[in-house]
Formats: sequence, C-alpha cells, structure tokens
Amino acid sequence: MKIRYINYIIIVTMVLKPTIAVLPLAGLGTRFLPLSKVMPKELWPLLNRPMVEYIAEEAIASGAEKIILVLSPDKKAIIDYFRPAPAVMKILKEREKTNILQELHCYDKRWQRIKIDVVWQKQPLGDGHAVLQAKSLFGKSPIMVSFGDDIIISKIPALAQLTNVFQKFGQPILALKRVPRERTGFYGVVKVKKIGPKLYRLLKCFEKPSPAEAPSNLVWPGKCILTNEVVEYLSQAKPVFRKEIILFKTFEKMLEDGKIIYGYEIEGDWLECGNVSGWLKSNLLLAKKDSNFKKIFKNF
Repeated sequence: MKIRYINYIIIVTMVLKPTIAVLPLAGLGTRFLPLSKVMPKELWPLLNRPMVEYIAEEAIASGAEKIILVLSPDKKAIIDYFRPAPAVMKILKEREKTNILQELHCYDKRWQRIKIDVVWQKQPLGDGHAVLQAKSLFGKSPIMVSFGDDIIISKIPALAQLTNVFQKFGQPILALKRVPRERTGFYGVVKVKKIGPKLYRLLKCFEKPSPAEAPSNLVWPGKCILTNEVVEYLSQAKPVFRKEIILFKTFEKMLEDGKIIYGYEIEGDWLECGNVSGWLKSNLLLAKKDSNFKKIFKNF
C-alpha cells in the first residue's frame, strides 16, 4: 500500500501483487549442444527433477496463479512434462505398479491446480522479445519473470522476496547477487545507491563489463518484477546485437530516462545452470544439501 498526502487529503493507492509469472524458455541452449538438439536444457535434471520444475515451483510459492511458458516450437516437450500421460498411467496400472502410479497421479494433480499457458517465440530474438510474446495474456498487470537456467534455493522463494519489496514501492525491481569482481564480465552489472537493508535504487546498467570497468560486483541473476511501463519500453525498444530485444538493455534505457528501478539483494544459493559445468556443480551442491542424495554420494 502506498500513501500520498495532497492538500491534507489522504489518498491511498493499492499496489497490485503480481499473480502471473512469465518464464522465457525459448533459448537455443547452445552451451548444451549437441544434447540440446533433442532435449531442451530446461528438462535436464537437477537431482531427480528437471530445472524447469524448480523455476515453476518457485513462481507458485511466490503467489503465481498463472504461469506463462514462452517456448520455441522445438521445445514442446516442456509443456508435455506438465501434462498427464494417460498411456504411461495405463501401462503402470496393467503392471500393478501401484506406488509409482500413485506418485505420478499426485504429481499430475499438483500441476492441474495451476493454470499454465504457452506462447511461442518462433525466432530467437532475445529475452525482451520473449516477454512481449506473452503480453496478450497478462495485459497491463505486473508480472514475475524468471529465466530457466538461474535457480535460487532459499527459505523464502526469490520471487516472493522481490514481491514483498514491490508491494511497498510499486516500481520494477531486479534480483541482485554478489559475485567475485573478477567474474563481472560474465553478467549484467549494476551501479546502485543503497537506500535500505539489501535494497538499492539502480543508477546504471552495464552489460558484461570488465572487472576494471564494473561499478560494483552486484549482478542480475535473471529474476525480476516488471510493470506495464517496462513492457511499454520493450515495445519501443530497438533491436541490438543479433536483432534481439534485450531486457537488460531496456532497463539501461529506462534509467537513462530517469525512471525508477529498484534492486534487492536476495537471500539464497544461486545455482547457475547456463552451461554444463555450472549444471554439474549445481547437482553436486543440491546432493550435498539433500539428506537422501547426500548419503548416496557419500557412500559412493
């Protein structure tokens, strides 16, 4: 809730809580080739669950009532993962695999409780372009956005942490994490002004700056809350690089125009699964934290 005092009359405006999550999952997955030719990287497992499930569950735990998957035409397997598989259920029933059948039934029932829509990004024209493909399904509502290969393991879901701050200010907000300064060249880095515990106002964005040029070691791990104003900027954005519309470049433009964007240094372990080595490390980190897998790995 935001309160403004104008001529001694109290005007109260309510900041809508985001209830829609947009998951841009249409990337080519070039760092996972040749396997990504036949299996979307988002379906690669982290322990016994695919990466996309961690992302979707985080959105639901953060208040999402609808999830919009932005997929390329060759990634239909992702939506199939969330749908019931009658043929498999029939075989399990015939073979009297009662326990497995019950587990699968519970799994299917869980995903049927949330509305999952799909839109198609037919060409790889950037993450900003991916968000725009879903515009007709979220209108002018604020949205949660989470990329498919950045997973945060935390007590309070990362998107929920952002939503809590968003409801206080009603402005776009980016998740932030710290990295060693020598690694800033791999990320989008921000120049900030601290305005509260773990809370910042963004001053400028830098796309993959060298350690010497980086204004800080705070980087964006691919999660944010977007307002309709951001979406309008995306609609007017000029393609860059390979004719792509890039979300981070749009933030940069908004800051140049004096728009307000906040950043929040979220709590939790950041699992970077954008390449094979990061994916392998993430599996080991999760195995170390999971009581069942920890025992298996230790014995092995």
